[in-house]
Amino acid sequence: MTLFVYGWLMRLLSPFLLLKLYLRARKEPMYGLSVAERFGYYDMSQSSGAVWFHAVSLGETRAIQALVMAMRQAYPGMKFVFTHGTATGREQGLSLLEDGDVQVWQPWDTPASVARFFRQFQPRIGFLVDTEVWPVMVDQAHKQGVPMVLLNARLSPKSLRRSMQWSALARPAFNALHAVWAQSDQDAKRFQALGVTVQSVMGNLKFDAVPDKQQLQQGLAWRQAMTRPVVLLAISREGEEAALLDVLSQQPAYLNDVQWWFVPRHPQRFAQVAALVNAKGLSMQQRSEWGAFPEFQHLQPQTQVVLGDSMGEMPFYFGAASVCLLGGSFEPLGGQNLIEACACGCPVVMGPHTFNFAQAAQLALQDGAAVRVKDMAEAVKAAYQLAMDRTACQQTSALATQFASRHQGAVARCLALMKPLL
Repeated sequence: MTLFVYGWLMRLLSPFLLLKLYLRARKEPMYGLSVAERFGYYDMSQSSGAVWFHAVSLGETRAIQALVMAMRQAYPGMKFVFTHGTATGREQGLSLLEDGDVQVWQPWDTPASVARFFRQFQPRIGFLVDTEVWPVMVDQAHKQGVPMVLLNARLSPKSLRRSMQWSALARPAFNALHAVWAQSDQDAKRFQALGVTVQSVMGNLKFDAVPDKQQLQQGLAWRQAMTRPVVLLAISREGEEAALLDVLSQQPAYLNDVQWWFVPRHPQRFAQVAALVNAKGLSMQQRSEWGAFPEFQHLQPQTQVVLGDSMGEMPFYFGAASVCLLGGSFEPLGGQNLIEACACGCPVVMGPHTFNFAQAAQLALQDGAAVRVKDMAEAVKAAYQLAMDRTACQQTSALATQFASRHQGAVARCLALMKPLL
């Protein structure tokens, strides 16, 4: 009965989804692309037998890249269906595609939309990445005999509390999965507290992600050539840029000695962040002004702030930075992926909120790859001191790289778990 009511509520919310997509598409045109796919209508021929990955957004899509490459090597000729929920996820997913693969939007979680998706693609197995368990989707897969696996699975304390509140919906959905492969022992314990059986702890796929070599080398070359070190506010969320700018405006030395780079998480906020910088009267350059291939001579030495208004170039930004402030960790949002920064040799200063990457944050602290602070003012001070000490910065950079490589292996463990299913 609960699932029936949920299905009807999702039907009633469909017009609001269309309105949301329309509004988002005004700033991010990709949200206006192939909207019919959201409801299970496709302009392609039917297929069957592919392996289905649902990676909702940018982080999840990046996380499975190394795994998909390993699967292609282990199973030549394997075909994939990739579904995404966000524009950044779909854009990143283009890099996964080869001949015969398909990429579409995630079907809206109503019985009719999901049924059309399964009729269209008839996947032989589905892999959901991180947290993406949709009740109708999992229920219909179970009824049709399509095994569904939640891999790289994580469940934060906040998500556990929410799932407990909606346990009549959450527990049946999780228990209809063929398997749950958790990121960490802590995640496994939280799933078990919800009454969900965890078959394995596989580790975190994000440790196996390989930064783009060309972008990283370019960024590292910039780092070496800089007359002033760069501190990067990486993958920032709303409120964090304003907080950083307030601290900088009170400490002129920070602006004189260090160049500050901002890379917002969402592209629709690029203009908003530029306006915040301009309102403070700071000199600014934007990455978009440098063309497709940025050259070091594009960077003006006197520039106080650089706005990284581009997508898919985080290895370049992390490579150029001596230190990064971890976006999403200075507001109660759970933090962004600190593993990518460390893999690029960029030490991390993080705020108090890292529940999305709790285990990785703890391991980074233990390995000396990151430090934790209580607020933005303390973060700026710590980042400034580290950036100005070249020797300490190089030592911490080496620790960050070692941390990222030390905890690899999730792809190999995941392949071993997949073998009986594939």
